[in-house]
Amino acid sequence: VPYHWGRFRGLAQEMKKPLLKDHLLNNIFFDTCVYHQPGIDLLTKVIPVDNVLFASEMIGAVRGIDPETGHYYDDTKRYIEAAALTDAERQQIFEGNARRVYPRLDAA
Repeated sequence: VPYHWGRFRGLAQEMKKPLLKDHLLNNIFFDTCVYHQPGIDLLTKVIPVDNVLFASEMIGAVRGIDPETGHYYDDTKRYIEAAALTDAERQQIFEGNARRVYPRLDAA
């Protein structure tokens, strides 16, 4: 979705909708299961960190090892760790956003 963000902004403008950051981002989140560093880098460049939830699949859609990196595709933690983010932004993706979106986690 992030590579279409300009299209969505333009469509919203044509439809006389508010800016996407005001209209859409209060209720939409993107997960980190994109399985490669360039995808995570694009995600965190285009989408505000407030709207990114950490996700990882241990036995998920892609179980193999990426021959370019030697790591499992679904080891998404390493992509977040390598992204150009501050420690506070990483913490927000790994935990903070989930606690905000799912407040009952703290109650448990």
